[in-house]
Amino acid sequence: MRKFRTAIALGILTGLMAGVFSLTAQAPAPTVPVQMTVTLDVIGEGKRMPVVYPEDVMVQQGKDRLKVTNWDAAKGERAGLDLFILIDDAAQSGLGLQLNDLRDFINAQPPTTLIGVGYIQNAIVQVAQNFTEDHAAAAKALRLPLGTTGAYGSPYLSVMDLMKRWPEHPNRREVIMVTDGIDRFRGGPRPNFLPVMSPDVDSASTLAQRTGTMIHTIYYPGIGRLGHNFWEATNGQNGLAKLSDETAGESFFLGRQAPVSFEPYLSRISRILDNQYLLSFEAKPAKKAGLQRVTLKTEVAGVEFGSADNVWVPAQK
Repeated sequence: MRKFRTAIALGILTGLMAGVFSLTAQAPAPTVPVQMTVTLDVIGEGKRMPVVYPEDVMVQQGKDRLKVTNWDAAKGERAGLDLFILIDDAAQSGLGLQLNDLRDFINAQPPTTLIGVGYIQNAIVQVAQNFTEDHAAAAKALRLPLGTTGAYGSPYLSVMDLMKRWPEHPNRREVIMVTDGIDRFRGGPRPNFLPVMSPDVDSASTLAQRTGTMIHTIYYPGIGRLGHNFWEATNGQNGLAKLSDETAGESFFLGRQAPVSFEPYLSRISRILDNQYLLSFEAKPAKKAGLQRVTLKTEVAGVEFGSADNVWVPAQK
């Protein structure tokens, strides 16, 4: 009888322990909230943008599908945008013919957009106009490029300088960078062990994704021997394309020629700004904070998402 009671007790204890282990195994993994800016686009010219609801947005982190918590159009109370126009002082003087297109673009922006203007020189940004609601003042700050790189000419170090000095604000963050993409700070003959593309491209991309900054680039030829060098110019375009692609921006160029007009490029950027959403979701954190790759998908026909390759995920608490 005593053995029978002992067996029952052991059975009950085993069952309780199995239940505890089962509950532990089924406990959800910890998550942290993150947010990123997403651009919607339609596939094909002249087609209307369909409505995309939160349940239509699929976010994947590796093989795991993450929970979407908010999907808000960047309009009304969520329309705030910090937009910085960044021009390379090493650009050829013919860029002056494009300044009216840039002024028209600036003046056409809604009141919810704060605009700043600055110039790439000496691996920093010479700010001509801090972020302002006064679009006329921002347009007035545009000037001809000086036709010099300074002692250290690097568009990538300069845009990093800009992002590090960016004021804290909940607005979307976007840059329109006009440059040939040539890193003159590292230009000229390179040892064989250095990569073809400037390593600062990756550094700028990482910082942009870390801070949620979308970078659009417009190629415009630069001055000097490097500006006329096919290899350097092509390499510069590759750097600009990579930077824009990884940060969800767009890159524009017409071969190695100066574009006749910026207007088509700026119209495309305006369309991008008009079709953006603020996406919030629950990501799975690691022990240390860092960038994690996420993939966005939808089953809505004819729609594609534009988003950064990675999102900054805080460390697990």
